[in-house]
Amino acid sequence: MTTHATPPLLAIPGATPELAAHLQDGLARVDALLREVVDHEDPFIAAASAHLAQAGGKRFRPLLTFLAAELGDGINEDVVRAAAGVELTHLASLYHDDVMDEAEVRRGVPSANAAYDNSTAILVGDLLFGKASELIAALGAEAVLIQAQTFVRLCSGQIRDDRPSPPGVDPVDYYLGVLADKTGALTATACRYGAMFSGNRPEVVETLRAYGEKVGMAFQLADDLIDIASDSDASGKTPGTDLREGVDTLAVLRAKASTDPADARLLELLGSDLADDDDGVAEALTLLRQHPALESARSETYGVAREAQALLEPLPDTPAKAALQTLALSVVERVG
Repeated sequence: MTTHATPPLLAIPGATPELAAHLQDGLARVDALLREVVDHEDPFIAAASAHLAQAGGKRFRPLLTFLAAELGDGINEDVVRAAAGVELTHLASLYHDDVMDEAEVRRGVPSANAAYDNSTAILVGDLLFGKASELIAALGAEAVLIQAQTFVRLCSGQIRDDRPSPPGVDPVDYYLGVLADKTGALTATACRYGAMFSGNRPEVVETLRAYGEKVGMAFQLADDLIDIASDSDASGKTPGTDLREGVDTLAVLRAKASTDPADARLLELLGSDLADDDDGVAEALTLLRQHPALESARSETYGVAREAQALLEPLPDTPAKAALQTLALSVVERVG
């Protein structure tokens, strides 16, 4: 496994040199631990397990863990182990996600299912979930319980993501609930672990847990916007994946609520099966990029990020708090 450059999100405006150095050191320690954990005596398993970790990534969740820890006594061995466990859980979920999405690209390289096959990707994802649990087990019973509860929420969110909202349930409310489980749960745990294992008071731990969930939702909402608005060169992902899978993201839900006759063609496309229709996906993307629903979804995404910022207001003003508040907006402003 190769060491990659400092994640882009580490360059947080306003972060002090001392804080940046702490984060840099923490991320390097996570990478070293990940290299150790994903290695395997079987070369094929070792290569498949390291496939996505080698491709880099932002290490967004470990960064949250470390910033939360900086509100307490700082980064220590338990915090590093917790951060690595969260990141490994995230990596494992990507293997499964790419199989379900039939994705071909992840982080600018072939996805695991494309590089190997679906069965290998699923089994390696399971293996990495097991490795993550091994890491967390050393942190005590409460950490293990949190890991298990987080995993249940990840799975339930993904299951509900593949199903339409039930009759009588507002589709947007349903969708936001899915995001809270599918993405918010793990970022909440990232912050919670960082706060827990750095000696923060229980009320601060809970504040950071709630903040992490909101930031995770904003992160996923931004990802959904990227799937529509960015090209593959900028994002490292294949645009229109959600459209192909029939997943109604926030911009699509807002567009579907339109009663403007001028949107007839867009609504026709959004109501059709685009799984094998590259031309239809391309046309739908073009129309969505021009539609007010995209800006509406972007505005709502910023709103969730601002809710995360507001949760931190009661905490003492420190460089770590300022960085967390800045980070809440930066996840919305990224392009990949």
